[in-house]
Amino acid sequence: MTSQPCARVIAPELQQHPGYARVFKQGHLTFGFIAPLESYPNSPGPTLQDHAQMAQRVDEAGFSAIWLRDVPFYDPNFGDVGQILDPLVYAGYLAAVTKHIAIGTAGIVLPLRDPLIVAKQAASVDQLLGGRFILGLATGDRPIEYPAFGLDFDNRAERFRDALDIIRATTQSHWARHTSRFYGQLNGEIDLVPKPVGTRLPTLIVGHAGQTQEWIGEHSDGLLSYTSNPALIPQVIERWRAVCGNDVHKPYGYGTLFDLDRDPNHPVQAGRVLRAGRNALIEHWKRQQDQGVGHVALHFKPQRRPAAEVIDEMAEYLLPHFPSITLPVVSQPMQAAP
Repeated sequence: MTSQPCARVIAPELQQHPGYARVFKQGHLTFGFIAPLESYPNSPGPTLQDHAQMAQRVDEAGFSAIWLRDVPFYDPNFGDVGQILDPLVYAGYLAAVTKHIAIGTAGIVLPLRDPLIVAKQAASVDQLLGGRFILGLATGDRPIEYPAFGLDFDNRAERFRDALDIIRATTQSHWARHTSRFYGQLNGEIDLVPKPVGTRLPTLIVGHAGQTQEWIGEHSDGLLSYTSNPALIPQVIERWRAVCGNDVHKPYGYGTLFDLDRDPNHPVQAGRVLRAGRNALIEHWKRQQDQGVGHVALHFKPQRRPAAEVIDEMAEYLLPHFPSITLPVVSQPMQAAP
């Protein structure tokens, strides 16, 4: 099944967005990496050795995005602490060592955070990145963390919606007036600074955040999901397009654990870990591009080879088939308080 021509277009305000438009273009598949940018198959966390140089390596190679995870605690039952560093703090650091690549979160566990602080941090990071930031949001997949924050796991979906409304109100308008159910009230007497570089922060839902697909289609700029069965992707995309409507193109992408085999002709082995050689992957991803997949975020944790070696091989053999979209980086002075 291949994607069908349609009149859908990306929202006008995002078509030249330095981050979003580098990652997403209708009919085009791009690739990014889920941090940390190192292999750690036998450990819950990375060493972070040479992490800045690795970020520069994928930036200079021409990949489209680095995605940062939000894992506040080490849960031995979960077994993975992501890149260890707080995603929004780390995004600010990556702003100083990268030039072109989009930096996104995949995703901020929004019900565990104060939405006004998230709005402030996200807009600040976007300013430092010259507009290269993509805000990915989630509700998290570790219920054990909620009691530590004194929060109710059962109402996380409602608080997620409430928090997103606050972020949008404060980053997309000046002197916002807004009343929330779970958080505070804005009466138009104070204004959040800075604002994002563009008219708004592009927002992806990571996973499903406890929401219906109809809600996600209406309230997000795209879906970054997970699948262990590639055969289901055409149906997933068909359903996604149906809820997004006929006018605006909202991309579908997925993240996956990844292991690039040394044998370039090793066949695709799908499942919790996507394992294959480069030639099989090129054909595999060409089919998915035709099916409508817009982005694949690769996670190095189970990788048996050094990450630098894998990045170089993919840059040489894969990116010529799936180049990132090149856009000029927009630079804008930091906004002073009114």
